[in-house]
Amino acid sequence: MADLTTRADIDLLLREFYSRAMVDEVIGYLFTEVAHLDLDHHLPTIGNFWEQILFQRPVYAGHPIAAHFPLHQAATLQPAHFQRWFRLWDETIATRFEGPMADQARTRAATIAESMQYRLGITSDPTVFSDAYKAALGMG
Repeated sequence: MADLTTRADIDLLLREFYSRAMVDEVIGYLFTEVAHLDLDHHLPTIGNFWEQILFQRPVYAGHPIAAHFPLHQAATLQPAHFQRWFRLWDETIATRFEGPMADQARTRAATIAESMQYRLGITSDPTVFSDAYKAALGMG
């Protein structure tokens, strides 16, 4: 398997991730019933976010936490939601990519999940951390 190296790789990863996430029994409703996510509108923006995070290209303009405050108010996000999001992210990466940038995508996702929980006032729950999540955070 190849590593994440291009924007096209990011777009593929995101399409596959959201195809899983939107039908997931734990977090799918957050995308479909709460956020009413329009993928045609959302994917280019989130692709810009990940392109900037992974490839340091200044293509993203936004504040991701601002979009998640209304979601949290509407659905009361829990640590298990973030853990599931990460698990799906990790599994999606594993189906297509391997290498340093794929590992970086995992690490950054775990860090983002922890930061998002902190900023939303959600107490992270280490008892629900998966091994992959712990590894991405350098916890083992």
